[in-house]
This record gives sequence, C-alpha cells and structure tokens, in this order.
Amino acid sequence: MKNIYSLLFAIFLAGLIVLPMDKVSAGNKDRSGQAGASELLIDPWARSSGWGSVNTANAYGLEAMYANIAGTASTKGTEIIFSYTNWLQGSGIKIMNFGFSQKLGQNKGVLSLAIMSMNFGEIDITTTNSPEGHLGKFKPNYLNINLSYAKAFSNSIYGGLNIKVISESIADASATGIALDAGIQYITGEKDQIKFGVALKNIGPTMKFSGDGLSFRGIIPTHGNDNDLFTVATRSEKYEMPATLRIGASYDFLIGEMHRITLAGNFTSNSFTKDQFTLGLEYALKPFFALRAGYTYQDGILSSSIADRGTVFTGLNAGFSVFVPLNKEKETGIGIDYSYRSTNPYSGTHCVGLKLNF
Repeated sequence: MKNIYSLLFAIFLAGLIVLPMDKVSAGNKDRSGQAGASELLIDPWARSSGWGSVNTANAYGLEAMYANIAGTASTKGTEIIFSYTNWLQGSGIKIMNFGFSQKLGQNKGVLSLAIMSMNFGEIDITTTNSPEGHLGKFKPNYLNINLSYAKAFSNSIYGGLNIKVISESIADASATGIALDAGIQYITGEKDQIKFGVALKNIGPTMKFSGDGLSFRGIIPTHGNDNDLFTVATRSEKYEMPATLRIGASYDFLIGEMHRITLAGNFTSNSFTKDQFTLGLEYALKPFFALRAGYTYQDGILSSSIADRGTVFTGLNAGFSVFVPLNKEKETGIGIDYSYRSTNPYSGTHCVGLKLNF
C-alpha cells in the first residue's frame, strides 16, 4: 500500500510541476490590485520568514502551514507557537499569530490549527459632511483561521491539506471567505539531504463585502411624491483570492554530527502580481542555534521606486533561532525565533516567536 501511495504522489508532484509551467513563467503584474484577502500572502512565522519563506521543500513542523502544509507531517509530538509581528514598523499594524499541531499516532498523521489576527489600530470615522472626523473611531480587523491535516505516506513523501476561513471587517461592513492549500514534499538522498516541494495556496471562491456601510439614505423620485426618503443599498464587487503556486528545492550540507548548512531555492507564481525567485541559506548548530538569510527577487526589485518594484519589500530577509532542549530523546524543548524583512518605505518588518515542543 505504501508503494501505491508513493507512486500516486510522485505522479501528482510531476503533474504539478510540468502542467502549469506554460502559465507561471511571466507573472501577472497587469492584474495587480485586482485580488483581495492579500493578508493570505503574509508569512506570520518568525523562523520561515527569516529567509524569505524559501523553505517550500524543507519546511517542517507547525511553521510549515505557510510555506508548504505537507511539512507539518514531520511534527514529532505536540508543538505550540506564539508569534508577534510589527508589520511595516511605523505603520501601526500588528499581527498576532497562534498555532497548535498534534501528532495523532503512529502513521495516523498530524492535525494542526493556526489563527492569525491583524490589528490596524484605531481609525477616525469620517463622512462627507464631516471629513475631519470627530465622530468616534473604529478598528478594522482581519482574521484567518487555518485547520490542516498532513501525513507521511512513506519515508520520502509527505502530503497535506489546509482549509482556511478568512474574515475581514470594519465597523459597518464585512466579508467572509474560504480557501484551500495543498502541498507535497519529496525527500531523498543517503541522509535525506535532498528535498523537493510543491504547494498550491489560496484556492477558493470569490469574496464580497456586505453590511450597513454599503447603504445610505437618499431621495428617490416617485410618481406620487418627489421627496420620498429611502434606504438605498449598493452592491459590492466580488474579488478573487490571491492564488499562488510555489515550487522549491533544498540541499543540506552535513558537517559532522552537529553542523548543517542548507541551501534552498524557491519559485513563486502569483496570480495577481509579479513572480518571485528566492534564494536562502541557513546554518544550524543542531539543535541549539540557527542563523539564516534570504533574498527575494522580482522584476523591478532593485528600483528605488515602489511603483516599479510593485512591493514595499526590498528583498532582504534575515533571522535566527535559539532552542533549549529539555529531552533530547523526545526532542522536546523551548525555542525563540526572530526575523527581519527589509522595506522601503517604513523601517522593516520584525517578527518574534516562542515555540514549545513537548
């Protein structure tokens, strides 16, 4: 049975790589701004964002929920992560993220849950009659809830699915949607040092806003009375999910028993913006310390103009992890992760995470 699973996933992997290649080579920069739910493109995890989320092939544990959901299948027992992101420092945007993953038993897979919340602070309420405000404040909020299942189908092939619920709301309007992620990883080499991965992300139906904020009181002339006052509701246009295809590979250079250097590369095809190429390098003193950096390239990234770059990010990512093992045999312990993503304008994006393995 395992051989059958291995064959099926190998065919699936080859199909995902080969079939879309005629569509993912040039990107879709002309469609920039036409998708919604762009918060789905944010990596809220400190470890993986520290090298540009390049780890589609070698993501493992709970943090793999962003890069490649298949990697959560490598969870050894129970893993909990809290992370906090100061998004575009100076903008006042904060991201709180919590995740939990649990191995269900021998060869029974891993179940994971993650919740990401974006807080934009307080914003003045304005109207056409009072553009200066003084009417109070409101707090926009974005909330993503992820529920996933992943399984190791053999020693070489991992697969997983993630269902996410997306909620976007302001004081008087909101939108709710659902999307799906799917991913696989293939591991080979004498010491499992060669890895490949493919992930499809944010596949789902369109979303649209609704609520009292889309209605107004107006006068509609009628045959009987030209001054009748009605409540008029306007329709919100639907918007699509920011679907992406990620293809990655990595290689581990093992130096003795304690040292590892990993070289990783990733290609991301974005349906509504420019394609991205990321190269990352990580050094690890197993299991105590890791230092990583990555660079993400897309058309125009070297320009000083944000209009030419198409993104506020300038490409450089860096981070580190410190882990204190409590039981080496069970691989339990406490870890702290940090990442920095360079931006222009603003003063970069900073993320710190606390990880518990038990």
